[in-house]
Amino acid sequence: MPNLDRRRFLRDAAATTALVSAGGLAATSTTPAQAAPPAAAPTPASRRTGAVSFRWWGTAGWRIDIADRTVLVDPFLSRIDTGLFTPPFRTDAPLTVRTDVIDPRVEKATTVLVTHTHWDHFMDVPYIAGRTGARVFGTLTAYHLGLAYGVPSTQLSAVKGGEVLDFGDHSVEVVGSLHSRNASYSVAFPGVRVSQPAQPATIADLPEGDTLGYLLRVERGPSVYFTGASDVAERNLTGLAPDVAMVAMQNATTTGDYLPRLLAGLDYPKVVVPVHWDNFETPLRNPPVVAPADRDRLDDMIAAVRRISPRSRVLVPEYETAYHF
Repeated sequence: MPNLDRRRFLRDAAATTALVSAGGLAATSTTPAQAAPPAAAPTPASRRTGAVSFRWWGTAGWRIDIADRTVLVDPFLSRIDTGLFTPPFRTDAPLTVRTDVIDPRVEKATTVLVTHTHWDHFMDVPYIAGRTGARVFGTLTAYHLGLAYGVPSTQLSAVKGGEVLDFGDHSVEVVGSLHSRNASYSVAFPGVRVSQPAQPATIADLPEGDTLGYLLRVERGPSVYFTGASDVAERNLTGLAPDVAMVAMQNATTTGDYLPRLLAGLDYPKVVVPVHWDNFETPLRNPPVVAPADRDRLDDMIAAVRRISPRSRVLVPEYETAYHF
C-alpha cells in the first residue's frame, strides 16, 4: 500500500454525508436495517461501494471481505450459555466450541484481529485458526493462549499498539486501548499470560489479557475503527480520524466521559455503529435479542452520540447483513 496519509485522505475526499448500504439497500437509520429500494447508481464523486463488505456477528465480532481476503474481528459464534443473561452466572462454564455454527460461516479467513481474550471475543479463535490457517493478531496473552490450544507459532503475531500492518490493498493499525469496568470498578477475569498455560477449560481460564483497538484502512475504501470494550485511551487515537467507528456499548457508568472522549479522539466519525449490546447467549438470528436493561442503554447511547456528534449517523446493525461504507 502506498505510504499515503490515509487518516485524512478518505475524510477529505468523501462527500459530507457518508454512504451506507446493506446488501445494496439503504440502511442508515438508528434501528436495525430494513429493506428499501435499491440505492441510486453512484456518481463519479461517490466512494466506491460493494468491493468491501462488513457483516456483524454479534458482540464485537465482524467478518470483513476485501476482494478475495477475509478479515475477522473477535469472531465469537458459539454463543454458549454461561448464565450471564439468565443468572446465576457460571464462571466455570465449559468452553464448548460450536463447530456446527462456525463451519457454515467461516469457510475461509486470512486474518483474525483479537481485541482481548475474554471468552466472548477469543473462545472460537483457535478453532478458526486451525480450520482456515488464518494469522491471528493479538496481545501477548492471545499469543500464549493460542499456543496452549496448539495453534502454530507461525500463525500467531503478538502486537501491543502502534504497529501498522500492510496487507497490500488494506492496512491495519493496532491501537493500545482499555477494557471497561463493572459497577465495582473492576475488570472481569483480569490478568495476563506471560507464558504458555495449560489449555483453557472454562470461561474463567480466558482472562482479559490487555485490550487493543484496530483501525482498518482499505485502499479506495473506508477507514474503520473497531473496539471490543467500552473504555478508551483517547491519547492513542490522535490522528486516526476513521470514517466509521464500531463502538462497544457501556454496561456501567464507572468509566467517566466514555463517549465524549472516544468520539472526540476519533474526530467525530461520519458513521457510528453500536456493538456489544445484544444478548450473545442466544442464537445468531434476526432480530437480535436485547435484554431490557441493554435496550435502555442502547437508546441512551444513540441519544448521546446524536448529542455529542450531531453530524454522525448511527447505524444499529443486524446480524450477518452486508454493510458497505
